[in-house]
Amino acid sequence: MRVHVVQVAYTDEEPVAARVDRVAALVADQRGADLVVLPELWPHGGFSYRTWPERAEPLDGPSMTAIAKAAAELGAVVHAGSIVERADGGPEGRGLWNTSVVFGSAGERLAVYRKIHRFGFGNGEPVLLEAGDELVVRALELGGRSTGVGLATCYDLRFPELFRGLLDGGAEIVLVPAAWPAPRVEAWSLLGRARAIEDQIVVVQCNTGGTHAGVRMGGRSQVVDATGAVLAEAGDGEEVLVVDLDPAYVAKTRAAFPVLADRRL
Repeated sequence: MRVHVVQVAYTDEEPVAARVDRVAALVADQRGADLVVLPELWPHGGFSYRTWPERAEPLDGPSMTAIAKAAAELGAVVHAGSIVERADGGPEGRGLWNTSVVFGSAGERLAVYRKIHRFGFGNGEPVLLEAGDELVVRALELGGRSTGVGLATCYDLRFPELFRGLLDGGAEIVLVPAAWPAPRVEAWSLLGRARAIEDQIVVVQCNTGGTHAGVRMGGRSQVVDATGAVLAEAGDGEEVLVVDLDPAYVAKTRAAFPVLADRRL
């Protein structure tokens, strides 16, 4: 299974429509990939809170439509990162979510995850967005094998109980798009390794580069195996990581070191 992690870098000067076209072209160019992963909120800006309501779009809006088309052109599974989704409803009456989407090799929608843990400590996401309430794990055909793929987003990394839930739902790989800032990037790296070690899963983390809304982004996307070893790590700019994974690797790791069988709580 070949995974391409596309660490997108951008600034406020790049118009959203231009960025959508550019990133869609990047996705379509990832020849040989079985799975492509994009960052969190790359169309709308991870810290661009003030513009989220006006930039929000439905799941069939221009950003996700462009990535679905690119996935079909490429013929690979694509985690499209996340958008500020506008939809009817929501218990808090806001109708906005931080929503991730996974597309299949024909451009069909395979999975949708609304971010459960909202970052901001009373500002940003907690004020503007609804919280998701569903753990998402899907069996996806990757590298000729059905693989349990769990979805998480950015701040979710700080909550190990979410990853335990994904593990219990059958996850072997967890995909984590993010807009994680540079001042806390060491935590980003460490938490990814911790989640991989404790749940014996592969963690694929795709962060953002560049600066937007005055916030310097941390980059350092990484792929971590089920022992916590970092298989590949990006710098802080725009970059594509290419990693080959054995689809049966997680099962082999768990059999060789069956720590999960000793869980008591």
